[in-house]
Amino acid sequence: MKTNSKILLVDDDLGLLKLLSIRLNDAGYKIDTVSSAESALNYLDLERPQLVISDIQMGGMNGMALFEKINEKFPALPVIILTAHGTIPDAVAAVQRGVFGYLTKPFDSKILLAQIQKALNNAPQTTNTQNAQPLWCKEIITQCADMKDILSKAELVAKGDASVLLYGESGVGKELFARAIHSASGRCQKPFVAVNCSAIPEHLLETELFGHVKGAFTGAIRNHEGLFQLAEGGTLFLDEIGDMPLSLQVKLLRAIQEKQIRSVGSAQFVPVDVRFISATHRDLKEEIAKGSFREDLYYRIDVISLKIPALSQRREDIPLLANHFLELFANRYQQNIVGFSPDAMEILLTASWPGNVRQLMNVIEQCVVLSAASLIPPALVYDAINMETSQLKSFEEAKKQFERDYLVRVLKITSGNVTHAARIAKRNRTEFYKLLQRHQIDYSMYKVRALDPQKDKIGTQA
Repeated sequence: MKTNSKILLVDDDLGLLKLLSIRLNDAGYKIDTVSSAESALNYLDLERPQLVISDIQMGGMNGMALFEKINEKFPALPVIILTAHGTIPDAVAAVQRGVFGYLTKPFDSKILLAQIQKALNNAPQTTNTQNAQPLWCKEIITQCADMKDILSKAELVAKGDASVLLYGESGVGKELFARAIHSASGRCQKPFVAVNCSAIPEHLLETELFGHVKGAFTGAIRNHEGLFQLAEGGTLFLDEIGDMPLSLQVKLLRAIQEKQIRSVGSAQFVPVDVRFISATHRDLKEEIAKGSFREDLYYRIDVISLKIPALSQRREDIPLLANHFLELFANRYQQNIVGFSPDAMEILLTASWPGNVRQLMNVIEQCVVLSAASLIPPALVYDAINMETSQLKSFEEAKKQFERDYLVRVLKITSGNVTHAARIAKRNRTEFYKLLQRHQIDYSMYKVRALDPQKDKIGTQA
């Protein structure tokens, strides 16, 4: 049994919900409960369990509709459906649509526990605890549910050897994700070698990747091993692959297909065994349409893709990251700084952060170097990022299709304080409540951490 695994129970029968909670608690699981599919979706905005068990017949959204929503956004999260109205055709249809398990009530507890154990054996365990990040991804600092979902996918990806393409804006931490995938893989004891394809001139990039032999060109006074050979048995990370020249794309494609390379100036091919992880901030399909990126190479490197969100899409991580960088740089520069003033943190929370985590790190370093007080003042932060005091978009400026994500982010920032949230969104409280109702968002669920800092779950049974 995987102890401490977190399971979300969804059922509008409160008696059954309580009984099932007690039974699964006794079996050693952490249990969170909600009484509707809509509440379950609210829960998943904040937390990420290892398994969802849902009744199929509920008022409002039913269990299968809930599964469809979960499967669309969190495909790695297994769902078990319980029903009092099950038939064999229903069960077959549900499994074909991706439901992990389907049990008819009344069900045998042993069968349910066996289904749960089977589901958890296949589920990533990245988010078992709030405060202890697994060693393979310990460098990635987050409490964002979306980021944890990506880490769960990364853990699954790491088990295989398929090529991975990481998408994301500059500064989001694509190399950290590549290193994490390598650390979680069977190649973790072998080298991780990174190269930035946009930072090296074209005439040097070829020899950096593939190496050269003595006499291959003027100045080649000795044999030089390329990064492919240095990464033998491990992982080769090609950052900003969208900037790689077309002439080198042909040679890279051949190396991936044939698993062998030829150094510049050599007539011999050398076999290589590396796992490829690539990254880009560009839309490679647009680059293909413009003729600047090869379509055949694209399909070789994009076997599995992961999109890392911008910092502006995970604002709940800003205090966590800011305090981490503060401690790091205070120690480095031997500064007696213990935190940020409330106004300084407000500026950090509402900044636009076009440079993402890298920009945040640079801003905190500058503030630490220049601060003469134990708390970072707002003026230092303001000057460091050269911004207006409030750059979080008003609600009117947000596009309609992102309304719900916007509301969720603001509630996370304010820990469910509707007055504060409405002020950030530049709406009056009445309008803001109506928006929450329209999107079926229960703001009280966001208050749990604020009320009890030790509690990292919603509706958790002891």
